[in-house]
Amino acid sequence: MIPYHTFPGFDLGPLTIRTFGLMVGLGLLLGSAVFVRHGARSGIEPARLERLALWTIVLGVVGSRLLFVLTDLGAFVDRPWAVFALWEGGLEFSGGFLVAVAYLLWWLRRNRDVPGLLMSDGMVLGLSVGLAIGRIGCYAVGEHLGGTTDFFLGVHYLGGETREGPIPVGAHIHNTALYEILLLLPLIALLFWMRRRGVPRGWMTATFLLWYGVQRFATDFFRAYDNTVLGLTGAQFMCIGLFTAGAAMAVWLRRRAARPASA
Repeated sequence: MIPYHTFPGFDLGPLTIRTFGLMVGLGLLLGSAVFVRHGARSGIEPARLERLALWTIVLGVVGSRLLFVLTDLGAFVDRPWAVFALWEGGLEFSGGFLVAVAYLLWWLRRNRDVPGLLMSDGMVLGLSVGLAIGRIGCYAVGEHLGGTTDFFLGVHYLGGETREGPIPVGAHIHNTALYEILLLLPLIALLFWMRRRGVPRGWMTATFLLWYGVQRFATDFFRAYDNTVLGLTGAQFMCIGLFTAGAAMAVWLRRRAARPASA
């Protein structure tokens, strides 16, 4: 079992740094840098990409927080101001992802000179990096916890504040934030390898949709504190859509590649 003690914040001189906010911020910055660099490699003006990344982040964070609040309204009845307390944790990936995709599609309609598949490949590459770093923040504050387990990648809870529970000290539990980090690392390596190999545009997007759709769908079964409908979390319903879109995209890309050059 992996020793586990939450670390929601640490003091830096007179300041208290919130680990969740720090890691989410780092994830957004590094993910955006990866996205901008990906597009700039193909000749897109970096300043243009930076503006796109900025608005995608802003709208994505709003969408993530809004969905989190709507699915847990009871937690904010006595503390309505906490709706804005992002540093305490509480961002719903599904909301942010859907809002970000909608904004990217709107942006592409207004910037028809930019290849859509190039942008989607850059988006999933940066998103994978940002997610892996952001999940460290989830791990730090005790989010996405599961039930007891003897699995060797389970964690041995040693105490500290958690956002879910209560968890008895000494319990061996699933921690799906850790599982996601470990599963995202090979995906990130694969996507960078695909870019270096120069795979046709769109395949990185399809790969992310298929991989993350399966990964998140599977790990959510280990969560013990998420609301479910028909036995599935909201993210799992989204993952069905992600996998379906990825499979459809892969079929479309294969058919497009098989067309005669003169077609």
